[in-house]
Amino acid sequence: MDVQTAAALIQSAVVPGAATWADLGAGTGTFTLALASLLGHNGRIIALDRDFSALAELRNVVRESGLEQRVVIQRGDFLQPLSLPPLDGALLANALHFVPRRDQRSVLSHIVALLRPRGRLLVVDYDGRAANQWVPFPVSSRRLAEMLTQVGVAAPAVVGSIPSRYGGSIYAALALTPAPAR
Repeated sequence: MDVQTAAALIQSAVVPGAATWADLGAGTGTFTLALASLLGHNGRIIALDRDFSALAELRNVVRESGLEQRVVIQRGDFLQPLSLPPLDGALLANALHFVPRRDQRSVLSHIVALLRPRGRLLVVDYDGRAANQWVPFPVSSRRLAEMLTQVGVAAPAVVGSIPSRYGGSIYAALALTPAPAR
């Protein structure tokens, strides 16, 4: 997927402005660049991945794009507890389907805990696609809704969808964390 297609897929879920987001499982940065373009000059992104070679490529992409002041690249694994500042948003783009099915709900719970009240959790994954070596544990939009409800977050809204050339579709779903109690 190219950056423009990625940006179009998530555009309606990202509010431009001074917000801090994490791109968890950033890989080589397609969605990091898409998120940066949508947030604008005041947005900050923490791009996190555990793959050294992907991070090296991401560093080059960020440098070439002139985003060094807005994108912090960090090695880490979102399957483990993370030490991050309070986040306005978290993006899991083509990342949650690498988490074993039995662990997906607890991973979502840990990520939700990193978000500020009314924070945005944006998930990009596959609907209608069978598991394979590239997408070992696909997360349908229906399953995502079930898991988020179980961790205390309202069911997400699908904000974008495109056909996948490998079968099924790729969706983007947005969930908001609960507002603080009054």
